[in-house]
Amino acid sequence: MDDNGARQQQAAFASAFARAELTPEELWLRYFALGGSYGLLEVEGYLHGLLDLPGFDRDVVAHAVNERLDELAWHRRASYTRTLRDSVPLGAPLAALTSLLEGAELAPPERLPALVAAAGKELGIRLTVYVVDYEQRHLRLVPPAATSFEATSLDLETTLAGRAFRRLEILPAESDPPRLWVPLLDGAERVGVLAADVATHDDLYDPGLRTQCRWLAMLIGHLVVLMARYGDSVDVVRHQRARTVSGELVWSILPPLTAGVDGFVVSGAVEPRHAVAGDAFDYALSEDTARLLILDAVGHDLRSGLIAATVVAAYRAARHAGAGLYEQARLIDEVVEGTFGDAAYATAVLAEVDLRSGWLRYVNAGHPPPWIMRAGRVVKPLPGGRRLPLGLGQSREFRLGEERLQPEDWLVLHTDGVTEARDSGGEFFGDDRLADFLEREAAAGYPPPETVRRLVKAVSAHQNGRFQDDATVLLARWTDSSQILP
Repeated sequence: MDDNGARQQQAAFASAFARAELTPEELWLRYFALGGSYGLLEVEGYLHGLLDLPGFDRDVVAHAVNERLDELAWHRRASYTRTLRDSVPLGAPLAALTSLLEGAELAPPERLPALVAAAGKELGIRLTVYVVDYEQRHLRLVPPAATSFEATSLDLETTLAGRAFRRLEILPAESDPPRLWVPLLDGAERVGVLAADVATHDDLYDPGLRTQCRWLAMLIGHLVVLMARYGDSVDVVRHQRARTVSGELVWSILPPLTAGVDGFVVSGAVEPRHAVAGDAFDYALSEDTARLLILDAVGHDLRSGLIAATVVAAYRAARHAGAGLYEQARLIDEVVEGTFGDAAYATAVLAEVDLRSGWLRYVNAGHPPPWIMRAGRVVKPLPGGRRLPLGLGQSREFRLGEERLQPEDWLVLHTDGVTEARDSGGEFFGDDRLADFLEREAAAGYPPPETVRRLVKAVSAHQNGRFQDDATVLLARWTDSSQILP
């Protein structure tokens, strides 16, 4: 743009800003919320023509002003005697969302790629879906093309798409055609990425288009998970290896690998993912309480999976009935012993976190103790609440373990398959290596699901990719909800 064009653009912007009835501080807050990176002084200097901003940031400032103008224009519309609803979507973003919603009704999973492509056409872009495999090593195209695996698979560690998935960031690719990589989420759980091919390189930095792609990615992420419940075609794309019967059983009872409410996020993983037998976890999140379970059933076969499934079912039954930790453990004892006899048991940790105060109460039934990580350091294991493994009965009274969490604390739960993983020389992964790993990951600023993924990868690498025992980890991060809720 030449100097004359730049002056005309600046004059047009100044006129629009004056009509928007915003203070510089209010404009900066809107600009920053949309992804702008410059400070108030720089934005105010741009308002007065004292300095320039890069093209992307000029567009973000303009978008913030235009959003405000839209708000003001709405209030100037002629009024009706009653509120009338729009029967036809107004604008491409809403048309894209409604196209996807209406198309998904009674649609088989095989139709998902076509539905997504149709929604993209409403925005004038081309959309394709990549889902992460269950080993969380590759992003795989839906549907896979009839070519080699490499042509339909993107490495999670080395590609821009993988980085968007790992960091939960929308990332531009200056490719031909230009492309946005958008994280695909089901709530807080990472499902894959959305590839959005746009018309021009300028579109890569359009804040409005990025927001619209994020909306679509959220809805598509829900549909991927929903369709996997009643059909196989999308879900099988995520399988790199066939599951064993016990693996299918355990996966059928697991909750989403990641979930969150307000200031609490929980994320877990089980390994080996295709053949897990006796490890499992469960949780339930509400407005004021998080309830967690991690368990390791005796054995390494289908019977172990049946014990694990029975423990989870009994835990949920007690939880749904409003039972506390004592009663939950007692019911699990009775059901496991009554179903499998006195040779069956499971070690476990059952925990409850008050999300308002951070107060943690827990039972440790013969399991590795929970850890607390605070300010990026593993500060201590929690030694309380100990009792016999579930299914062996309650031989003596015990006291619940208690701990007061501080904001930003991490609660670390794991089975012995993590710390007792052995390399070719017989050396354990061990508590020290686990603590060192967690502290390094905290310093790198990874969110819980990425920390879990990287931890599982490290444990696998320690034993040369072959799990000698089931290994399960459950990480939870708590932030004082009073800092988030109004």
